Amino acid sequence: MHRALPVRTAHSRGWLSRHVGQLGLHSVLVAISVLFLIPLLVVVAASFSDEVALTRNGYGLWPSQFSLDAYTYILADPSQILRAYGITISVTLIGTVLGLMVMSLLAYALARQDFTWRRPVAFFVFFTMLFNGGLVPTYILITQQLRLRDTLWVLILPYLVVPWFVFLLRTYFQTLPKEFIESARIDGANEWQIYRSIIMPLSTPALATIGLFCVLMYWNDWWLALLYINEPRLYPLQYLLFAILKNAEFLSTNSSASAMLTSVRVPLQTTRMAMAVVAIGPVAIAFLALQRYFVRGITLGGIKGE
Repeated sequence: MHRALPVRTAHSRGWLSRHVGQLGLHSVLVAISVLFLIPLLVVVAASFSDEVALTRNGYGLWPSQFSLDAYTYILADPSQILRAYGITISVTLIGTVLGLMVMSLLAYALARQDFTWRRPVAFFVFFTMLFNGGLVPTYILITQQLRLRDTLWVLILPYLVVPWFVFLLRTYFQTLPKEFIESARIDGANEWQIYRSIIMPLSTPALATIGLFCVLMYWNDWWLALLYINEPRLYPLQYLLFAILKNAEFLSTNSSASAMLTSVRVPLQTTRMAMAVVAIGPVAIAFLALQRYFVRGITLGGIKGE
């Protein structure tokens, strides 16, 4: 027993010397993760704080004085929030699925070396990254020609094709083994079968990464609703929270309105924090579900020239 102890000690020291770099790297990453987590904890703590106590004591990792005033103000009409959640979830799901389908099909065509119009179409897609039609022509097209105002499609179609995402997918498709496509073509598979049975299963990391970007884009959008939605029943979550915040700012700064509504207490600072908490939940869940694809998805950043 006494002779085995130095051997174990030497073995432990050898293991530690071999893994000291890895342990140090993991420690640094954990510390950075905690630093990124602190602002989120501050926001959550502020949302549960009393407005007066927050102003007096400042922000911290724990509520200065626990209060639900901010959430009471935001959830004054729960049906409105639930309806906005439903609209945003529907728009996000439909837009992400359709966007991935359209952009992946376009990217697959651009990745094919035997596609005759590959370069002109790629230039057309790239051109839209540099120039657009302008706000006024776009507004006239959507409202007068397409008549999409006050519909859910006006929140989906403008973001259906993002040129940058198309080029990222095209780059990934170009890295896939061409032997699989050639073998499938020899076996009699058509283009749709090749795309569905070979390209899509092999492109899960790329599609998951772009899909998460699409989810974030649709979930956080309030600009399209500001331009094209006039019906309150069609407000998405972000725009509804934006409207609630504007009302809170108006009530807190307008003395005459505050005098008329003396029974209404508007916690402006804590309402802003509570809005962030209400809006970030589903996005955080989506990120946690798809984060394992990011290790391979980050390689999409290198666009190869032709």
